[in-house]
Amino acid sequence: MQNQAKKVDTIMTDHQVAAEFDASGLRCPMPILKTKKQVSAIEIGEIIRVIATDIGTKKDFPAWASRSGNEILELVEEGDKLIWYIKRIK
Repeated sequence: MQNQAKKVDTIMTDHQVAAEFDASGLRCPMPILKTKKQVSAIEIGEIIRVIATDIGTKKDFPAWASRSGNEILELVEEGDKLIWYIKRIK
């Protein structure tokens, strides 16, 4: 089940994460389109961790969050990976 959010019970950078989605290797517009679908699969108020390698997400994710009413809690850069913590608001 590639590109499916998986439930996790870990705490990273002080965020209680309900699900994780690995968008590594996906190119624009796929990271944002698949993340949108994964966010809709978690409950309002929950947090998803999204791992991406497309540098375009630095611009695309904040713009999407602003339009959709969801909240970017944090971006952590680890090598070529961009690790996003997104809270579902709506």
